[in-house]
Amino acid sequence: MSDIVFRYILITWVLIAVAVFVSLFFVTAPYGRYLRGNPSLSLHGRLGWIIMETPAPLIFAACFAINSQMTSRTLIVFLLMWEIHYVDRSLIYPITRRISAKPLPLAILAAGLIFNTMNAYLNSNYLIVNSYIYSVMWLRDIRFMIGLSLFLIGLIVNRYSDHVLYRIRRTSQNEYSIPYDGLYHWVSCPNYLGEILIWIGWTVATWSPVAAAFCLWTIANLAPRARSHHQWYQNHFSDYPNERRALVPWIW
Repeated sequence: MSDIVFRYILITWVLIAVAVFVSLFFVTAPYGRYLRGNPSLSLHGRLGWIIMETPAPLIFAACFAINSQMTSRTLIVFLLMWEIHYVDRSLIYPITRRISAKPLPLAILAAGLIFNTMNAYLNSNYLIVNSYIYSVMWLRDIRFMIGLSLFLIGLIVNRYSDHVLYRIRRTSQNEYSIPYDGLYHWVSCPNYLGEILIWIGWTVATWSPVAAAFCLWTIANLAPRARSHHQWYQNHFSDYPNERRALVPWIW
């Protein structure tokens, strides 16, 4: 793929993310707690989740395998970072955690499938094509060290917050209750905050415009949904803590 074509694809990718960000403040994606009725075109939530997320680790790893002669120690570290997140997110999380039993509409599944396929290809392709930038010295670069730190912090916040929700679903008769542990003391969606930190860290560690576009996509999807979750909690629980914010402690 030529640099010009890649640039136009990336610009289009960013513009779509901006459009999604704006639209999701007006229309909440109809899955999970926001699903109404039982759509005929749907899959079981767990199976749909696995199908939707699996292209991310598979395509990323396949691109590295096909271009193995261009990989370096630094690129292997990036590969491990990506796979650590996505193998868990696509397989371990849906198998070991009680995710929503509600069906996943095929329209949502298709959108997620297309996104994960495109996103994995763009991120892996950029790293491989620009492999000459990522010598072993990159691992000592301040950008990599800060980015890796943010990535790991986000991973811990995201996984622990998901575990808090899992405990509630496992022990409560209701699928939804007010969570209190960890960062739930301050925000309604620390799992989303952790996810955003993961990809901010990825962006800084790789210093890649494609990673920055992915980070924008993450915020575009999760910030409006965090706002919807926050309002949902407030509407459904009269004792919901007033001091909590939607996504960022003390701010928003």
